[in-house]
Amino acid sequence: MEKAEFEAEAVRLVDAANADGVTLRLLGALAFATRCPKHTYLQDQLGRVYTDIDFGGYGKQVRQIQQLLAREGYSEDGAVYVESQGTRLVLEHPQTKLHLDVFLDRLEFCHTVAWNGRLEIDERTIPLAEMLMQKMQIVQINEKDLIDTIMLLLEYPLGDGDDRQINLALVADVCAKDWGWWRTLTMNLDKVRQMAATYPQLTDEEKARVSEQVATALARIEATPKRMGWKLRSRVGDRKKWYQDVGELAPPEAAR
Repeated sequence: MEKAEFEAEAVRLVDAANADGVTLRLLGALAFATRCPKHTYLQDQLGRVYTDIDFGGYGKQVRQIQQLLAREGYSEDGAVYVESQGTRLVLEHPQTKLHLDVFLDRLEFCHTVAWNGRLEIDERTIPLAEMLMQKMQIVQINEKDLIDTIMLLLEYPLGDGDDRQINLALVADVCAKDWGWWRTLTMNLDKVRQMAATYPQLTDEEKARVSEQVATALARIEATPKRMGWKLRSRVGDRKKWYQDVGELAPPEAAR
């Protein structure tokens, strides 16, 4: 399928879900392309191609989601839902061979990004804060993950809410509770800053903007009071692995 066909099908399925009162929201590369229209050229310059469509949904609506996607022509691999203990659906269209992943209630990869009743914030994608965390939780982060994050930081300001801003208060709170989350996210934000500084496709103004956004985020995260569990875990530091191993049911592409 062509890139435009992936995008059209993603929008079609989300709109169909909305019409049925089913909460289904995009994540991954398609979410960034949808929410960062001014900077999708960065994905294009990377030669970014889509391999599937990833969604977030609620476990309480799993039957409605299954019925909706079956009606739209998709066949489910029922074993995945059982093996994932009800946290993931995997489907494929028999004609187009298009693959769908639906992550119910949370995305579990190196760390957990929980939806927590927040999927209603935007009508097509997971919230901007969760989009940031989705990328920043990847320990073995690669160029396309960094580029997606750069797009997000160029497109939106940081703030304390969700109205066309990245909810930094939420991100800082997650990091204040969990040292492992703090370790990975702050490490990756620094990688975003380093890459942006040398990326030839960015103007000097854009490089400065990314650097400023990262500095602001790191300062806010550091200033947020840490929980006791965070302080105890910080004493161990990197001597103990601070992230989850990636299982077969959560391949790297599912988080990207």
